[in-house]
Amino acid sequence: MSRNNSTLGGGGFHHVSIRVRDFDKSVAFYTEVLGFTKKITWKEAPERAIMLDTGDGNYLELFERPDQPRFEGEGAILHLAIRTNSVDDAMTRVRNAGAEVTMEPKNVDIPADIGTVPVRIAFFKGPDGEEIEFFQNEMT
Repeated sequence: MSRNNSTLGGGGFHHVSIRVRDFDKSVAFYTEVLGFTKKITWKEAPERAIMLDTGDGNYLELFERPDQPRFEGEGAILHLAIRTNSVDDAMTRVRNAGAEVTMEPKNVDIPADIGTVPVRIAFFKGPDGEEIEFFQNEMT
């Protein structure tokens, strides 16, 4: 995994997160058709979630939303996540640039199928209102 963005202390995409109506069909498509591999899963139906390795250390995260209208409302994309070695330092940088912070940095334990996965995350809005997450962890 290359971590060469010195401005953010890591950088690069960690994952893109999307809502899916048919969780099993989506997982099958991304794994069987596109060759992504399962990294971690968490929660139970109808709120399952999975992180799929796209093959280069970047991930696609799927959240089961069976009642989500197709291509309506906010759409399928929930947010984009950017890898960083320090969520706090990266948030200071975007806060200083005037970005709207939607969630302050915090530690979250994802109760996954492989055990608890500790992460540090924070969210802010990009220039056009897009939701962006800074994501820090050791496992993914």
